Amino acid sequence: MAGMSELRASSVRHPPLGRWIGLIAVGLAIAAVVGMVLWGAVFRQAAALAAGLVPGADDGRVASTASLADAGVPAIGKLDPGLLSAMRAAERAARSDGIAFEVTSGWRTPRYQQWLLDQAVTTYGSEERALQWVAPPDRSHHVTGDAIDIAPLAAQSWLIQRGATWGLCQIYVNEPWHFELATEPGGVCPALREDAAG
Repeated sequence: MAGMSELRASSVRHPPLGRWIGLIAVGLAIAAVVGMVLWGAVFRQAAALAAGLVPGADDGRVASTASLADAGVPAIGKLDPGLLSAMRAAERAARSDGIAFEVTSGWRTPRYQQWLLDQAVTTYGSEERALQWVAPPDRSHHVTGDAIDIAPLAAQSWLIQRGATWGLCQIYVNEPWHFELATEPGGVCPALREDAAG
């Protein structure tokens, strides 16, 4: 009897091992293709969502630079009128010295300010370090229209030396481009703060 059961067991045919390996390989290949298609869709969707969150001109973003004469640009047009007037007067004087002002940033929405802070956290690796460069929306003078960033370096140096004539002052040691109306025209600028966190 034992011989019969052994005989029946040995007569059951199993597919060759190579066939199993081939079937498994095909299955894995199909799974990989489906996975790549699905993950590609996920990444495209994530990129589209992220792109939609990037602030635009209506949020105060300046594509490259703007002129103080560009009142139709929200970053310029929504600045505090006193700050804008003082900057325009300083710019006229600077032109006679061969210096041109370029605005790299001015008024910003809270959304844009938060986006800049989030980008800085990514860049600097921590919120603590990011806050040295970018104030949160509730503390930013860009959000209230009371701050402007100027380029190039020659314009920054000119304003640092002569801006107080119009009440314009550099505010932070680490940001020679950032100016605010911080004194009376002809007054003395306040002591520089170390950075935006201080």
